[in-house]
Amino acid sequence: MEDFDVDQVVQRALDRLTLLAETTTAMTSTLDSHAAVRRVCRILVPQLADWCAVDLLDENGRPRRVSVVHRDPGRLPVGGLTGLLPDVPEHPVGPLSRVLVGAGPLLLTSDDIPSPDEAADPLHARQLEMFQQLGTDTAVVAPVRARRQVLGALTIGRSADRAPLTTDDLAMVEDLTHRVALGVDNARMHRETQHIAERLQRSLLPTLPRTGPLRLAARYAPAATTAEVGGDWYDSFTLPNGSTTMIMGDVTGHDLRAAITMSQLRNMLRGIGCDRQEPPGHILRRLDLAHHALYPHATATCLYGLLDQDDAGNWTITYSSAGHPPPLLVTHEGDTHYLQGGRGLLLGVDPDLPRHHATETLPPNSTVLMYTDGLTERRGEDLTHGMTRLRQHAAALAREDLDTFCDELLTGMTHDHTDDVALLAARTPLKQEDGAAAARRAAR
Repeated sequence: MEDFDVDQVVQRALDRLTLLAETTTAMTSTLDSHAAVRRVCRILVPQLADWCAVDLLDENGRPRRVSVVHRDPGRLPVGGLTGLLPDVPEHPVGPLSRVLVGAGPLLLTSDDIPSPDEAADPLHARQLEMFQQLGTDTAVVAPVRARRQVLGALTIGRSADRAPLTTDDLAMVEDLTHRVALGVDNARMHRETQHIAERLQRSLLPTLPRTGPLRLAARYAPAATTAEVGGDWYDSFTLPNGSTTMIMGDVTGHDLRAAITMSQLRNMLRGIGCDRQEPPGHILRRLDLAHHALYPHATATCLYGLLDQDDAGNWTITYSSAGHPPPLLVTHEGDTHYLQGGRGLLLGVDPDLPRHHATETLPPNSTVLMYTDGLTERRGEDLTHGMTRLRQHAAALAREDLDTFCDELLTGMTHDHTDDVALLAARTPLKQEDGAAAARRAAR
């Protein structure tokens, strides 16, 4: 009998360690906290309890039930029991509200679970209704707490046909909620960091000019799998001589240094372009000289273009590329081709080499698209596949308005992107205008 008791103790200890390990694995397998706690509930039921529920507080302190799992799925109503819960009362009475303000873990027996009509407040009522629906005889409500902050609550329950939960189970549940809390907290910190990085990146991007009949639109999408700032950037401004610039660049790296270099490179290019007003190849060479002097160990790509309208109303783009993907020209009829002229080395490789530029006449109502490589490159895929895919998407969107063109292009091309994406598009007018008409429209 004594040996049997020892075996039972050992087995319970092993079961406990296994449960804790499985919970840790579930919480670290994804940065989606809701998906993670749903996995935890499926682990705890039926090993530890007949049912399990997790409630998390949102950024406004409002509790939301994100998961309810029962060993008999038929006990759950259609649509489950998840969703937004009533506010935590100012003077908490019910076990859930007490735990959400810092108490617990709490053991509840049948004497502690009255009928819902005896509830002290709406949140208490919702908890008692769930206890009643799921056939609860004993339960444990424990805080999900990290860094001295309550993030939510985990509740497990057993029915009367199973051994009741006791004070011996409180330590186990507390260990479980500690692991849940670490996972939830990490997911929230990652999300907050990602939002901060994205806001920083967007704050460095310019407001596009409005230049008469020419239409401009730009988009930026952060990487789907990283919370770091990057070096992708676009720019457009009007030069003193009336030319409209189109600029796209990408500084090597995904960190704060890349973002700072990107911002300073953009500002240098603005100054050089406005001061010199030279052809794009000359401007990029001057930028390369400055870049090499200030950032000798950094490389970057850049595409610099000038949009102009002649006296006959025809639009052209003159452009030069420093190792950047070629711009794409899309006609109103859906014909597409890449502009392959004016190509040169990346910035920061050899500033003494001459740079060239090329000029392309733009048909009426056509679209010029500049983009960074995150739009076309995929791991394990040949680059030509991505370039072909971009042409196909752009051709299908050729007759959409420019904002729709950009939005749909991002949606169709970036569903699984692992890099930042920036794009800049310009569309020429539907009908060609002479220089005087264009000037009148620009003045209005």
